[in-house]
Amino acid sequence: MSLLARLAPHLPYVRRYARALTGDQTTGDNYVRVALEALAAGERQLPTEMTPRVALYHVFHAIWTSTGAQLEDKSGIEGRDDPTGRLMRIAPRSRQAFLLTALEGFTPSEAAQILDADAQDVERLISEAQSDIDAELATDVLIIEDEAIISADIESLVKELGHRVTGTATTHDEAVDAVSRHRPGLVLADIQLADGSSGIDAVKDILKRIDVPVIFITAFPERLLTGERPEPTFLITKPFQPETVKAAISQALFFHPSRQREAA
Repeated sequence: MSLLARLAPHLPYVRRYARALTGDQTTGDNYVRVALEALAAGERQLPTEMTPRVALYHVFHAIWTSTGAQLEDKSGIEGRDDPTGRLMRIAPRSRQAFLLTALEGFTPSEAAQILDADAQDVERLISEAQSDIDAELATDVLIIEDEAIISADIESLVKELGHRVTGTATTHDEAVDAVSRHRPGLVLADIQLADGSSGIDAVKDILKRIDVPVIFITAFPERLLTGERPEPTFLITKPFQPETVKAAISQALFFHPSRQREAA
């Protein structure tokens, strides 16, 4: 199989990553082009111990590092108050680790391979990026959860990240009413609620009124992962790890289109 055939399925994604990393499509494509030219000329090799996708990103980062990001033109970007501007204000290494895991879906271990870093260092970099993002995107949160202890745990996590809990609900009707009284910037929802009503239905009715990022936190993920309808981007299974919830909140707020339009 030719080099191009091996890498072709991954090129749209490395271009997406390069665009997010540099803040500009043309600049990002320049980096990808230089990386491919280096591979074609034999100046760089795909590491055989890595999967083709991880290896491609690894070569891309080798080019990025060797050029000292000289192809990058950030003039006018860092001062922008939109997702691109916010990304560019994050320290470069943290930005890379965050995007590799949050946008590209690599595991911290794979990101460590790409960045030639220790896995623990990558975890630290991701945490630093998430802290910067949370500070930028503090918002009002609605919690839809019928178990008081779990609701309190989620509220504590939300507040640790600098957000405000402006509403809690244990039923479908309470959730819809809470939104009518105060528009949230984020919804955290269970599926099975106190009176037998559905958190799924509550979210559907909320989304008819407002465009807001939603994270489902549930003991019944199979009720959403059916393949019969669009599945949620952010779905956390109970019992959950606090760091998983924190990471999902950061990613949901950063990448949701409504948050991007607000900042434009």
